[in-house]
Amino acid sequence: MKNASTGKIIQADRTDWPRVRAMQDSDIHHDADSPSTKVSDWEGATLKQNGVEVGRAKTRGPNRRPTKEQVAVRYSPDVLAAFRATGRGWQTRMDEALRDWLETHSPA
Repeated sequence: MKNASTGKIIQADRTDWPRVRAMQDSDIHHDADSPSTKVSDWEGATLKQNGVEVGRAKTRGPNRRPTKEQVAVRYSPDVLAAFRATGRGWQTRMDEALRDWLETHSPA
């Protein structure tokens, strides 16, 4: 195998990716050069390339409403198109429409 920029790749220098993917956090050796981090260590972090800021670390805040459940559902293309055409928040509006339907169609 040949590497265009550095020449031949020596097999001993290649990373054993299956072993790395199987590692648990407890398997990782931490020292002064690679300290363990916490979520709070990344608050306000910025991504820079050549000294230019190109992004910021973002975290999702706590839910303001009860947690919703993610599922895979199939809808007719015209129904999806109509809701998507309403712009940002279309999934919330679809949830509200289904909730309204439940109120009028639930047995009393």
